[in-house]
Amino acid sequence: MEELTKTEERIMQVFWRLKKAFVKDVIEQLPDDPKPPYNTISSVVRLLEKKGYLAYKAYGKTYEYYPAISKGEYRKLYIKKLLSGYFDNSPVSLLSFMVEEEQLSEEEINELKKLIDRIDQ
Repeated sequence: MEELTKTEERIMQVFWRLKKAFVKDVIEQLPDDPKPPYNTISSVVRLLEKKGYLAYKAYGKTYEYYPAISKGEYRKLYIKKLLSGYFDNSPVSLLSFMVEEEQLSEEEINELKKLIDRIDQ
């Protein structure tokens, strides 16, 4: 699938939260002040539909959109791209980066250890 822009991803977050929505519902959910123009958001929504991220149900000339891909499916695509682009397809490099650079708390590191232990069993 085609990669999402920051704006497209922001709009998709609203759809994943709402499950289905009209363009006006998306605008209401955005924290922007002033709210973006209807035509701008409508254009982004149509692009998301063309890229395969949204589907719709028509009510005459009005369209209710809903996610065609789950947030979990998108997360998998995003992480795979992140791994290949920045960590040479190495989950170990990613975790090492997170531990060293992000300064994970001791509790978070222990949770990761427990997860690894469960996988080993």
